[in-house]
Amino acid sequence: MPQNQSPQMSEALRAAMASAAAKSAAGSNATDLLRPGIVPIQEQGSGSVVEPDPADRHSDVDLTTRYLGLELSSPVVASAGPLSQSVEGMQELAEAGVGAVVMYSLFEEQLRHEAARQEAIQELHEESFSEAMSYFPTQASNTGGITSRYLELLEKGANALDVPLIASVNGATHGGWTGVARRMQDAGAAAIELNIYLVPGEVSVSGSEIEDRHLEILQAVKDVVDVPVAVKLSPYFSSFGHTAVRLSEAGADGLVLFNRFLQPEVDIESLEVVPGVELSSPSEARLPRTWIAALRGRVTSSLAATTGVETSDDVVKYLLAGADVVMTTSALVRHGAGYARELNRGLAAWLDRKQMTLEQARGLLAVPTDVPADAYERAGYVAALERAKAVYGR
Repeated sequence: MPQNQSPQMSEALRAAMASAAAKSAAGSNATDLLRPGIVPIQEQGSGSVVEPDPADRHSDVDLTTRYLGLELSSPVVASAGPLSQSVEGMQELAEAGVGAVVMYSLFEEQLRHEAARQEAIQELHEESFSEAMSYFPTQASNTGGITSRYLELLEKGANALDVPLIASVNGATHGGWTGVARRMQDAGAAAIELNIYLVPGEVSVSGSEIEDRHLEILQAVKDVVDVPVAVKLSPYFSSFGHTAVRLSEAGADGLVLFNRFLQPEVDIESLEVVPGVELSSPSEARLPRTWIAALRGRVTSSLAATTGVETSDDVVKYLLAGADVVMTTSALVRHGAGYARELNRGLAAWLDRKQMTLEQARGLLAVPTDVPADAYERAGYVAALERAKAVYGR
């Protein structure tokens, strides 16, 4: 053993090398890192799982799964996005076979603006005096406000759908706005998703402060609701794995990986910074898939994958890594709500072809819990670079 190679690193490297050798012997279409007891079926043709099945011959494949303690008919979930802005849109998603619908997010800034407006109305009338009995000051009210409209839609959607409807609140600070989660629960939300979109632009804020704020937001919501709470995270922590474990231990029922930071673009002609909004692409799935594979079996929280889902191949890859559910918005926006049906069909066809159940496939390629994850990941990194030298170094 080389002097600079730890026993853990050596073990992980041997595992990666053994897997690569097995895959090479089986052919380029073989499934990598198969656990004992699962024998792959040789692929036919191109092996693509995205081609729709008009006859729906795989409708008897059981796609039932559990997420946040909820029973879902499918691991394909519609994540927060524009398709959930109406009851009709949510019903279309449910009819297409999604296991659950996550409503679009209610933003902290919107809630703070409404609270400030109500406070201003109250202060306006605090010193008012009337000489006429017919004078009645305007009562502070949120009727017709963003929050009321959201809660009204949530209630209507929860009553209309036969799949769980998950409410979403997007914020970055610990404050009274988290109390809206209770109202979401009362309106019929089956669960709450906390989309913590926190860009640490202040250079004086430490990494530990950022982590602690996530925990504070989670605790504030857990204190006021009884329904499950999931936390949607970004990958930008000094030690993401440690943060994920802390959140799981603090009571997060689910972790959603990952939030996409919408980074601005620069217009060199107008000399302006412009907002950048783009639909995700499959290449973005590699990072969340890596972390889901590393966290599987190491946290008690449910694991939801999001970002980079375009075809049923992407759904399968996430499930093999260890995701409990696979969320998508971009694919449904591109192809319509009915595209969820094709994602389910492709997944069912793959399971049928591999002669596996969903539970047998889930986590099949996760990092083994008896191997140090950091050494395992580094072994894969070393193996990839060695392969690159062999392929491109000619």
